[in-house]
Amino acid sequence: MKQVVIISGKGGTGKTSLTASFARLAEHVICADCDVDASDLHLLLTPQETVRYPFVSGYQAVVDPDLCDGCGICETVCRFDAIHLVPGTNGDGIQAKATTSCEGCGVCIHLCPQQAIQADDRRCGEWMVSTTRIGTMVHARLQPGGENSGKLVTTVRNHASKLAEEQGVEMVLVDGPPGVGCPVIAAITGTDLVVVVTEPTVSGVHDLERVLALAGHFEVPVMVCTNKWDLNPGMTEQIEKVAIHAGAQVAGRIRYDAEVTIAQMEQLTAIEWNSPSSGDIRLVWQAIEERVSALPVSPGG
Repeated sequence: MKQVVIISGKGGTGKTSLTASFARLAEHVICADCDVDASDLHLLLTPQETVRYPFVSGYQAVVDPDLCDGCGICETVCRFDAIHLVPGTNGDGIQAKATTSCEGCGVCIHLCPQQAIQADDRRCGEWMVSTTRIGTMVHARLQPGGENSGKLVTTVRNHASKLAEEQGVEMVLVDGPPGVGCPVIAAITGTDLVVVVTEPTVSGVHDLERVLALAGHFEVPVMVCTNKWDLNPGMTEQIEKVAIHAGAQVAGRIRYDAEVTIAQMEQLTAIEWNSPSSGDIRLVWQAIEERVSALPVSPGG
């Protein structure tokens, strides 16, 4: 079983749209949406949820109003301004109340003279398994302000791999997060192939260089695809030179295609809509499949 992760140096390059099209072209694949901070693969694949799990990470202070005497020590020592004195629940006196700004450091718990504060598990989001028209999909949603998105990415990836083994699927196709932060590291570490989707702009080159450096650090094979290449052919050539110099393989080019937006409004991939760029996407996917087939079998796969 091989894992292919589609990433980009920034949002808006067409990463998710291409991932959905690749999933449509693949004969047998498990999809994993690991862009947990702003997941949107479901908008194109219209999943039907079969099971949902809570994602719990870290701790949050919770004040017991029956024990709190409103002394205010917790409010004074909290460096995150996450706990405040408020009117009592029964209109009686003043009590402390923790807010969502709590980082779970535990100082208030340690210093509370009444032992009125305890640490509860923090629910930061949820992850789901769904069926789609292209097969099984594992996806997630991080709550606003939720932490440990990297841990949630790992959870989604691991379960997708488990389902692939159970169902005898040979490939897990991952829609990764943009950028080069913790969620991206969690998405590409130990994977078989990274496909970087970039665009022919100055910032596109800069972001590509950062992503290539990150993938190189983790010694992951990389392919690069330039989306909307015909908007700036000269910059596209520069992108491909940068990719080759970094040891990456050029997967191909995809033209600018206004009909992709129309397809998205119909909740369809460019391949299903048969838009003008669909031929380019097929060639890029063919190059990816050829590269995957030439990769050595990993110990875990």
